[in-house]
Amino acid sequence: MARQDGNLNVVRVGGSADLAARRAVQAACLGFFVDMFDVYLPIAALAPALIYFIPAGLSGTTQATIFYVVFAVTLIGRPLGALIFGYFGDVLGRRQTTLVSVAGFAVVTLLIALLPGYEVWGGFAIAALIVLRLLDGIFIGGAYTAANPLAMEYSPKHKRGLYGALIHVGYPAALLCASLLTALMLTVAPAGDASSPYATWGWRVPFVIGALLSGALFFYYYWLVPESELWRSAAKSTAPLKELFSGADLRRLGQLFIVMTGAWLTLNATVGALPGVINAVLGVKSSGVNTGILIGAGISAVLYPLIGLLSQTFGRRPTIAVIGLLNLIPACAFYYVLIASGYRDPTTLIILVALIMLFSLPIWAVHTPYLAESFRTGIRSSGYGVSYSLATILPGLYSLYMLGLGTLMPYAYTPIVLLALGGLFLSIGALAGQETKEVDFHRQDVPGMA
Repeated sequence: MARQDGNLNVVRVGGSADLAARRAVQAACLGFFVDMFDVYLPIAALAPALIYFIPAGLSGTTQATIFYVVFAVTLIGRPLGALIFGYFGDVLGRRQTTLVSVAGFAVVTLLIALLPGYEVWGGFAIAALIVLRLLDGIFIGGAYTAANPLAMEYSPKHKRGLYGALIHVGYPAALLCASLLTALMLTVAPAGDASSPYATWGWRVPFVIGALLSGALFFYYYWLVPESELWRSAAKSTAPLKELFSGADLRRLGQLFIVMTGAWLTLNATVGALPGVINAVLGVKSSGVNTGILIGAGISAVLYPLIGLLSQTFGRRPTIAVIGLLNLIPACAFYYVLIASGYRDPTTLIILVALIMLFSLPIWAVHTPYLAESFRTGIRSSGYGVSYSLATILPGLYSLYMLGLGTLMPYAYTPIVLLALGGLFLSIGALAGQETKEVDFHRQDVPGMA
């Protein structure tokens, strides 16, 4: 049975708490898959079709920079979404906020699929794409700001590490599916110049699929996922952002900002920068890069639950610190070998890209319980969203850092510097914080208890 509760239109689904927990975790996993599928469509689907939106004759570096901007602007929009929807998630509820944000990025993704190219709109074509990707980022920032805390609030303490990792299986799974779908479309509609089949219509198919998945996610939440009972019973904050940016909560936010800045730097240096560097600078076809990302993401999806269990056994803090070291040393080493050797052999390139991905992706199996456990219920949605998304701003400008570093070193090597910094921030940030795996959400809401 379901009923509406006042003006909040809260659905209360009959059944046990375990059923509600499963549905909340399943919805968050599906939601994060849809989020990440949408976020990385420019990386996988638009890279071979970028010429459709820009004038011919641009240099490889200029094309790579435009490519990065289209990707990064979504990450820049996410903190805005976290601030806006994080507030409503704490004040009005996790479920209502999720519904609005999911509907928003479903519509925006569909609008992107309908965009004309440079020959029709001139420079306005790429400008419209960038603006829509910014709006997409705002709505995506709102979705996980509410959905993931809701799932964690339904999860038993001893399973939060596993459930948090299962949610984020959606991330490598989305990379896997986006890469597979792009490879399929490139086979059906070959890429080439601005009038090639892929450039004119092939890239649109993944965006339409993304919009349909978003619509399905909306109805899943609407019909099956109840509001968080922990949020219902907790004292409500009338000014969650004000509380978040003051006192001990602000200090905690600062420490998490360092951790998540490291996470986003490692992500942008790999998933964000690899295709552009290899395609535009080394002149290697994007299919090999996509295959390497696909393999690395597929293996990571299998390993995520194990990493979640390790964080539940040994703690979030040491797990994140070790992940930082893996990015700092072996991932950077493989990145250097890939660029320095200038591999054109497809098999070697695919293996190296997959290895780099395997070392850079594990942080996303740990961060959701870590962030959710760091804030009490009254500000958890705001705290989760802001700590997760605010850290995207500086790393989101990675293409500009690469251009600056390119004046001091060969441009193709610049992502390695960002990857090393990201690993360093992960380790230092984690060691500067407290362990959270034993936090009891109910006791945490009582001053002086956790």
